[in-house]
Amino acid sequence: MNIHEYQGKQVLKQYGVAVPEGKVAFTVDEAVEAAKQLGTSVVVVKAQIHAGGRGKAGGVKIAKNLDEVRTYAQEILGKVLVTHQTGPEGKEVKRLLIEQGCDIKKEYYIGVVVDRGTGRVVMMASEEGGTEIEEVAEHSPEKIFKEVIDPAIGLQAFQARKLAYAINIPSELVNKAVKFMIALYTAFVEKDCSIAEINPLVVTGSGDVMALDAKLNFDSNALYRHKDILELRDLEEEDAKEIQASKYDLSYIALDGNIGCLVNGAGLAMATMDIIKYYGGDPANFLDVGGGATAEKVTEAFKIILSDEAVKGIFVNIFGGIMKCDVIANGVVEAAKQVGLSRPLVVRLEGTNVDLGKKILNESGLNIVAADSMADGAQKIVALVS
Repeated sequence: MNIHEYQGKQVLKQYGVAVPEGKVAFTVDEAVEAAKQLGTSVVVVKAQIHAGGRGKAGGVKIAKNLDEVRTYAQEILGKVLVTHQTGPEGKEVKRLLIEQGCDIKKEYYIGVVVDRGTGRVVMMASEEGGTEIEEVAEHSPEKIFKEVIDPAIGLQAFQARKLAYAINIPSELVNKAVKFMIALYTAFVEKDCSIAEINPLVVTGSGDVMALDAKLNFDSNALYRHKDILELRDLEEEDAKEIQASKYDLSYIALDGNIGCLVNGAGLAMATMDIIKYYGGDPANFLDVGGGATAEKVTEAFKIILSDEAVKGIFVNIFGGIMKCDVIANGVVEAAKQVGLSRPLVVRLEGTNVDLGKKILNESGLNIVAADSMADGAQKIVALVS
């Protein structure tokens, strides 16, 4: 789950991470009033969407008086920002962060992630702040420094100090940087984050070490432990189909293709998308109904796929282990009856209760194309939507 920058800063502030003072605004008048309350000669007007690259897209402006705050707020609110993370459709700005200006001396990067290679949390740091870390990794990988953290003892002061010196934090501010990094790590662990990224971390003319931006993502599987974080969810920033899927505990991600996929198991779902691409098609979604899905969940999954107008055909690919093929078949039949199936449907069933599942589909009266294998199914659905 993602949250907005201003929300991330509020969370980090609870752990002692230094952030600029700021206020959220939903209207132009609220933006001007927020700037008045901050009372600084310079304020920053920042678009709040769940995507990076806002500055390059015109979503971050520096205002030197209240008239400029009003002008920039009018310009940004309601604007559709297109960045490298939004895709070509962009995202509409519906809220702003009005923040105190900052006397920046130098920008850095600090990030905390889970490294699958080591199976541990890793803190990354770079002197190349304000730049996408992917670009730094591609062009100057030697400028990224990492510390693998032992989960039993957490981030140690000597590790944070090592990173601070590696990225050339001024020596007189190293202790503040160490305190910052430890607080960031603590927030990451206690709030079950999947990523905590500060880009840029800045040192100021007054000698502060501060998070000028903050990106926090959270492990959705742990949200039941964090009601306060769940309340920060902005449904307007999410795909409506993904929101509906989350209500039924379905793993669904919308994509740009025209072949809907209904699969059980994340690995099989990925393989299904790959083989559709291999045969020249484009998957419209990732959808894993899980191993213990009920007919109701399968019905809802099918309806979510059909609600996407871009979908021209559907490929159901089930390998039944814990998941029984007859349950999938009943869900498909029920969904087709509820919404009316007018698009091509290819089904490949294997595993537990496969004969019963095929019997249910054959007797349903639906126009179903049977597939003998995953490759056969992918070829047939690609041909049908073409």
